[in-house]
Amino acid sequence: MEIAGYIASIFIGVSLGLIGGGGSILTVPVLVYLFQIDAVLATAYSLFIVGSTSVVGSLSYFKKGLVNIKTAIVFGIPSIISVFLTRAYIVPAIPHEIFSLGGFVVTKSIFLMLIFAILMIVASYSMIKKDKKSAEDLPEKQKFNYPLILVEGAIVGVLTGLVGAGGGFLIIPALVMLSKLPMKEAVGTSLVIIALKSLIGFFGESGETTIDWLFLVKISAFAIAGIFIGMALSKKIDGSKLKPAFGWFVLVMGIYILIKETILK
Repeated sequence: MEIAGYIASIFIGVSLGLIGGGGSILTVPVLVYLFQIDAVLATAYSLFIVGSTSVVGSLSYFKKGLVNIKTAIVFGIPSIISVFLTRAYIVPAIPHEIFSLGGFVVTKSIFLMLIFAILMIVASYSMIKKDKKSAEDLPEKQKFNYPLILVEGAIVGVLTGLVGAGGGFLIIPALVMLSKLPMKEAVGTSLVIIALKSLIGFFGESGETTIDWLFLVKISAFAIAGIFIGMALSKKIDGSKLKPAFGWFVLVMGIYILIKETILK
């Protein structure tokens, strides 16, 4: 299973480099089901893996001038604060056994995986649906909807802190609609936001988590290698055409996790 896990880690990076996001949502399932890591620890590990791969992925966008610093700051600050507080205080405060229904006990790990499964299903919809607006349809002048940007930034930060996913599928549409950024610039800016909030969230752990740094660095290295493969493939393959297919895969995975954590327990 470990070999399958390392191959899947490469695929996480490939999807990030090829379609500009989405791959990070597979990180926790890979850690939990292929490496047999506890869900709570997996969400922490995922933050580091997602953060480090996003740093590498954002560099090419920086070089091309496709990162909007002002937007990254406006959206990033509430997101970073909320993810830090979530990992430092909210996650440790969740009881080991939340509630029981008959003979079925909903533990902290099951609860986080159920949230993650629902998030995957929501993410799959944003990948499957066809974009009605192209970057050319958007007004050239940037206009901020500050209240909505701040609220969405905080919400994305809480979700990132709980389940360890980067949240690019939520951030990119928000940047396009609320900040009026062209799609490519939204992707580049999103990667910067994801990198910052994920790494800060990871280092905001309460200190009770024991980190296997060797394992974490190895998985991150495989994911980063995948980014370069994905970027190379993106020159030959249209990532937008693959996005719906990847969305269906994420949907199936989300449904599988829901069934596995409830009916099959």
